[in-house]
Amino acid sequence: MPQRNAYQRKVNSVSAVQLKLDLIEFRFRKWGAEQRCKKNDWLVDNEGDVYPVDKDYFDKYYRQIGPGEYTKVGTVWAEQAAHTGFTPTLEGQSEFRVGDYIVYDQPEGGDAHVVEKSKFEVMYALVADDKN
Repeated sequence: MPQRNAYQRKVNSVSAVQLKLDLIEFRFRKWGAEQRCKKNDWLVDNEGDVYPVDKDYFDKYYRQIGPGEYTKVGTVWAEQAAHTGFTPTLEGQSEFRVGDYIVYDQPEGGDAHVVEKSKFEVMYALVADDKN
């Protein structure tokens, strides 16, 4: 099993809008699989990478810093993938490749998402004293 370490997001901001619409269904393909959004979920624009975020997850891990501008807060736990595969997410599932990071909201796992290695290493910093 790969080693899971604690990380924090480097200084950042994203643009986001909440889907306050009477949605029946919002489905699309991203991350190698079908994704879906629900009423009151958020669409996040992270430097041109646009993706959905579950409402409860967004409420817990994002803070508003300006009109339509948010920052991600808190610690995440991530491990590098040793093989290719898929991991379940709140929005569907995401494909990962060797070297990508599978990122969780809890030390033991929990809600997951995948970040490409090159993006992860720009966006996150290892927590110096990883006591989880």
